[in-house]
Parts: sequence; C-alpha cells; structure tokens
Amino acid sequence: MKNGIDRAHGLELLRQMLRIRRFEEKCAELYSGGKIRGFLHLYIGEEAVAVGAIPCFTPEDAIVGTYREHGHALIRGTPMGPLMAELYGKANGCARGRGGSMHFFDAARRFYGGLAIVGGGLPVAVGLALAQKLTPPPPPLNKGGNKEGVTACFFGDGAVAEGEFHESLNLAALWKLPVLFLCENNLYAMGTAIGRHQSQTDIARKADAYAIPAEAVNGMDVLAVGAATRKAVDFVRAGQGPYLLEYRTYRFRAHSMYDAELYRTKDEVAQWKQRDPIPLFQQRLRAEGYVSDSDLDDMETAIAAEIAEAVSFAENGPWEPLEDLTKDLYTPAKPAG
Repeated sequence: MKNGIDRAHGLELLRQMLRIRRFEEKCAELYSGGKIRGFLHLYIGEEAVAVGAIPCFTPEDAIVGTYREHGHALIRGTPMGPLMAELYGKANGCARGRGGSMHFFDAARRFYGGLAIVGGGLPVAVGLALAQKLTPPPPPLNKGGNKEGVTACFFGDGAVAEGEFHESLNLAALWKLPVLFLCENNLYAMGTAIGRHQSQTDIARKADAYAIPAEAVNGMDVLAVGAATRKAVDFVRAGQGPYLLEYRTYRFRAHSMYDAELYRTKDEVAQWKQRDPIPLFQQRLRAEGYVSDSDLDDMETAIAAEIAEAVSFAENGPWEPLEDLTKDLYTPAKPAG
C-alpha cells in the first residue's frame, strides 16, 4: 500500500476512525435523549485528520484543540469513560464535569483543550511552544541530539479571520518557535462559507506572509494526513521554526446540535459523503487483502463494548457536591494580620 503501511497499521487506523465515529454517533443519541446537555459539536467526517496527525507526536509534545475536539482527545489516549462522563457533567469526567463537550482536558497526556473561543488556542500554543524552547528537552527527546518538544495547534478555518491567527504566526516565526499550526478547513465557520469571510481562500498561502513553510493536504485521506504531518513534525522538531498544514476536510453533521443547517445544500453534503474517509479506507485495505468481514465485525463489537462501558461509567458517576460548586473559583482569603 502507498506510504508503506502494513496490515496491523492499516487496521489500527481504521479502528481509531471507527472509534471516533461510533462514539460521536452515540453522543448524538444521548444528546437527543437529554442525557448530554449544552453544546455538542461533532467531528463526524473529519476523523482522518485526528487519526492521521496525532500519532505523529510524542507523549512529551503538547496538543491544543478546538471545541470540536472529541476525536483529538480519544486519539491522544484519554480513556473514553472520563470523556463520556465529562459530556454528562459528572465529577468523574476528564475536567471534573465542569467543561463539557467544548473543554476536554488531560494534563497528564499534555492535551490542553478543548477551547471554546474561536482562535483562542493559537496564542496558548505559542506560549506552550515558547516554554518548550526555553526548557531543556526531557530525556526521551534528547537522546541522540537536542531535539525540541513540539506544540500542535489545531484550529478551524473560521479562526483564520481572527487577529490571534496573524499575531500567533508572526510571533512564532519571529521567535522560531517549535509550533505546528494545523488548520482543519471544513469550509464553514459555523454557518459562514469560507468564501464569504476570506478574500484568499487558500489558507496555506497565508503562511507566506510570515515566512513560514506550509502545505495543503487532503484531509479525507488518513495516509496523506499522516505523511504530511510526519514531515512537518520532523521540520519543527529539528529546530527550524513553525510550520502550517491545512487539512482540507468536511463535517457531515451540522455545526452543532442546535444548528438548523440552512447555509448549505443537501446535495453538497451528499457529494462530500462520497469522500467519507472510513469506507474509502476500508476499500483500500480490502484491495490490499488487509481486512475481512470478520475483522470488521470484531472491530465493531469491541468498539460497541467500549462505548457501553463508557456510558455506564458516566451514568454511574457522581455529581459534584453542591458545596464544591465554588471550588477553584476564588483564592482562599488570607487570615487577617
């Protein structure tokens, strides 16, 4: 197969894309049943980006996500149970039930959000990358050379319209920071088509203004995503400064569960579904003789069991005690005198 993957790698890529898809389909079901409340932004259609990109980073690297970050957290390694519990608002959630869908967080895995503000993760990523540059690399990274830790910053095409995008790329280039800017361009900033908010719709070209190398990638192809991301990570980790990747992808569901989706046609969505990364990758694996119906059945059964366990973990999780609702909001008062 192109890019030289073997059967085990191919099956793992497929399994992880299916994990995200089935997890989010269950989330939509639970939301409709009133178990999950607040906002819910689904990643369905974009799974190839997270699955192709995130394994390119080491545990010592930092990952900054957006509010459409369920898939990123799953691939980074956060167990499904705490993620589902967070969606329920339970105290055993990954952010103790305080963040919900848009604020997944896992400090132990260096997954820094889940950030609800459009473009808000960009300056956070620049700060993390600056800290990495000023701090000696941890032991796993400095074997055989003084390689830098890398910060991966995911953001959507809508964030490109924010001032933080330009400020962050400018500072990262000036300071030669080890940050990889990863734009998940799904063509719509909420309900606004990219041509309505960008005079230059080729996002990768915007990096030219800051002397940052960039590349546009087919975000519906998990192998293309992986190959481009590995190349970019190697560039950044070698101390050559920032890099920008534009993953050209598409979300099959509405912007959020509240979205009436009046800004695009059903025909457009149907055309993009013909490029669904999961069945297309299944076809590639079948052509190589890497996957059988039995393999797919086993995969689906295991994923269904994982999701059922995660739902049980959330259903049986505790609510935060009322007396703790103001905890971490205020600094304790110092004793008088």
